[in-house]
Amino acid sequence: MADRLTGKVAVITGAGSGFGEGMAKRFAEEGARVVVADLNGEAAARVAGEIGASAVAVTADVTVRADVDRMVKAASEGFGRLDILINNAGYSHRNKSLLEVSEDEFDRILAVNAKAIYLSTLAVVPIMEAQGGGVILTTASTAGLRPRPGLTWYNASKGWAITASKSMAVELAPKNIRVNALCPVAGETGMLHLFMGEDTPEKRAQFKASIPLGRLSKPMDMANAALWLASDEAEFITGVALEVDGGRCI
Repeated sequence: MADRLTGKVAVITGAGSGFGEGMAKRFAEEGARVVVADLNGEAAARVAGEIGASAVAVTADVTVRADVDRMVKAASEGFGRLDILINNAGYSHRNKSLLEVSEDEFDRILAVNAKAIYLSTLAVVPIMEAQGGGVILTTASTAGLRPRPGLTWYNASKGWAITASKSMAVELAPKNIRVNALCPVAGETGMLHLFMGEDTPEKRAQFKASIPLGRLSKPMDMANAALWLASDEAEFITGVALEVDGGRCI
């Protein structure tokens, strides 16, 4: 199928690389107009430039309300509407003892992985309600479903994101706003070395051995899952934490 998102406008955070970049490009292929938001403005501009006229780049810190409002305004003013929000920006401490994570690291994790969802919700729900509905997706993690040692505070933040998504789904259903979460296993992105502690062939082999399908996740795995959940094909799906993990959570 093609053109599954024709006429729709999506805001994707953390879209300057990794999963977010894959989503932005995949959504554009399916007809969406996309706001590519990222803390790294140069990366956002690169991705938007590679997509073309159907994308615009916005430099945004998702933990700052003014930045979030400006990012949402870029969609509503630049493209005339806002149908899809993907809270994809994330942050993690390096794999280490829970006692070694600094207070600054902890605060940043909660700000990016939790508070940002709150801020974006405040910004987009009134717009979506006025339009008659919309879709909110959050990139959570298998860490929020099957936590492992060494990433305790990150794991907890992703558990928060999953619970928030489920509660939002119930509360926003009367407004025809669907809310779901995606739970990827660690993938080939810029955060991989943090999850594993260090990125070495030995560590990769060890990690892959724990995934039944035998490989790490790829941006396109997440992009295709997000595409389906954001499309009208999934119009009866809300409150789901979809595992995109090659079977790791089994």
